[in-house]
Parts: sequence; C-alpha cells; structure tokens
Amino acid sequence: MSGFTPGDPFLADCPARLAVELIADKWTVVVLYGLSQGPVRHGELIELIGGISRKMLTQTLRRLQAHGLVRRHAYAEVPPRVEYELTPLGETLIEPIHMLTEWARSNGDAVLDALDALDADPEALAPGD
Repeated sequence: MSGFTPGDPFLADCPARLAVELIADKWTVVVLYGLSQGPVRHGELIELIGGISRKMLTQTLRRLQAHGLVRRHAYAEVPPRVEYELTPLGETLIEPIHMLTEWARSNGDAVLDALDALDADPEALAPGD
C-alpha cells in the first residue's frame, strides 16, 4: 500500500500534478525566469534564453498564457509590437525558481559526480534497482 489518499499532490486527478507537469517542461522555467525582470519582446527572449527555436518559444509562451502565468500585450503600432510579461500568478513562481537555481548551484557538482561514477561502473545501476 502506497499510503496515498485521494487529493494527495501528484495523483492523476490533482491540480498540483498539472502545475508540476507544466513547470517540468524543458523551457517553462527558463522562459518564466526570462520574463522576471519585466515585459520582454519575443526576439529579446530568443536572445536572452539561447538554444530555443522561435517555434518552441511561441508554443511555450502560448501554453503559459493559457495557464494564466503569462500575459501577451499587442500594441497597435506599425510595425506591430508584442510584449510578454508575467501575471501576478506567474510572479509567484519566481521565488521557487530562485530556490531551485540555488539548489542547482550548490549540488550541481554532486549530480555530475554521480553521473561520472555511473559512467565508470555501468553495472551500478542494474535493472530492478
């Protein structure tokens, strides 16, 4: 018996699981952090983030907008200008992102050491472990 009860975080029908799945996406945290200093244009985010395609950034921004974390503002100008910014809900994720970043800085070497140890002894992670 797992000890979980209905309504526990991470179960299939729990809103917490949806939230974790959203932020676990490869680009979500990076995009949110890129928006943390205020409104940013699409092209600026591409340069800031690096390694993300325009298409993937657009998809990520749309998903974050649909979930209420990002606001898109289109200005009636020629040429058109669009900026993205965090909503108040999106802003609530910045502190946890900072905490995760600090954890990564503090523990990144230990994670890499574990990978190196596994590369040196592939049998250390045998099936069934």
